[in-house]
Formats: sequence, structure tokens, C-alpha cells
Amino acid sequence: MLGVQSGGGKRRTRVTSSSLSDRQEGKIKLVFLLATVGITLTLLGVGTEFWVELASSKHFYNNETCLAAHYGLWKSCMKKFWVADVDPERETCGPIDLPGESNCTYFKIYTTGENIVLFHKMPAKNLTVITAMLATFSLFLMVMGALCIMMALNKGVQFFLKPASVCFTLSGLLVFLSLIIFHQSVLSFLASDHSIPLHHELSWSVACMGCAGALLVVAGVLLLILALPYSSWGKCLPNRNTASS
Repeated sequence: MLGVQSGGGKRRTRVTSSSLSDRQEGKIKLVFLLATVGITLTLLGVGTEFWVELASSKHFYNNETCLAAHYGLWKSCMKKFWVADVDPERETCGPIDLPGESNCTYFKIYTTGENIVLFHKMPAKNLTVITAMLATFSLFLMVMGALCIMMALNKGVQFFLKPASVCFTLSGLLVFLSLIIFHQSVLSFLASDHSIPLHHELSWSVACMGCAGALLVVAGVLLLILALPYSSWGKCLPNRNTASS
């Protein structure tokens, strides 16, 4: 009887030791908050069409108006401005937030395969599709990572922190990869036709995606650190007393 009771006591001790302490839960919630900010920025960046801004010279058409455009993963907009409204010191049309006549259309490359035409140029269809696929898959990984953290907090088990770390780290890397491919698609777009010289600059949606990728990678690394058992930290960082002896 004593042996059975002692064995049961050991099993209870193991279950209790594997549960998360209040301090660990607090750290996990802080990292989850960091990841949530990254997820929010990713949703904001993916859902908007301000990835790149294109502007022609304000005197290119030799009339009272000039053209500028901006597009993202799903939508493009062409805007017409009055040259008188543009800053006299500015050589190109814009900026894009000036009041003007706007004409926006959604991309048809995901449905009918028809590409858009802006300033007699067409973006590289395959690069645009790859960028959208990477961004969408990164969102899927973010959702999986968030579910893993919720399960870790609800069940009080550290095991779910490791897959959450992998999901957030991979999603952040995919965000960076999507930005690189999108930039290559913009360069390919500009090189497709030189009849209309354009000035381009990456817009605030790209900045949101870049910050989101950094936050997600940091969150993934922090979750991996929290998932390591304290015995591993004892081996990597021995006590001062042990080192002095």
C-alpha cells in the first residue's frame, strides 16, 4: 500500500510540475500580445492596396492634370490630380493622399487570369500570385500559432509553446519573403515598358508588413526560450557557485 501511495504521489508531483506557474503564464501572455500586434499589422498590410505608389512627372502630359497610382495584392487605383494642387517643388505627380479623381479595380488574375495595365505596363502575374500566396499562408501559420498558445494557457502545458514558436517564426520569415518577391515584381513592372518614366516608392502597407515580420520572429524566438525546461538553462548557464568551484 505504501508503495502504491508513493507511486501515486510521484505521479501527482509530475503533473503539478508540468503545469505552468503564474509567472510563466504572465510571460506567455506578454509574448502573445507581441504576436497579436504582429498579426494585426499583417492583416492591415495584406488587406490594403498601398504597397507601392507610382507617379509620373507632373508635366509629362503637358496639360492641367497628372496621373499617379498605387496597388497592393488584390486591388489597384489610378488617381488624377490637378497640377496646380501639386507642390511646386515636387517633380512628380502626387502625393497619393492629395484629393483627386480615383478609379480603383480589383485584380482579376485570381479569377479570370486577366492582368492589370498601369501606365502601359503590366505587373508580373506569377510574382504577384506568389506574393499573395505567401502572405496568405503566413496568416494561416499565425492563426495556428495563436491556437497553440491558447491551448497552452488553457491546459497549462508547455508542450504547445514549441509548435507556436515554429508557426510564428515561419510566418515572420514568410512575410519577409513576400516583401522581397513583391519588390522584385515592382522592379519587373517598371522594366516592362519605358515609354512613361515613373517614380516609385514602397508605401506604408509594406512598412506594416516589415514590422509585423520582425515582431513575429521575435515572438517565435521568445516562445522557444520559454518552452525550454529550466534544467536546460542550468546546463547552459551554470550557477556562479559551480563556476567558482
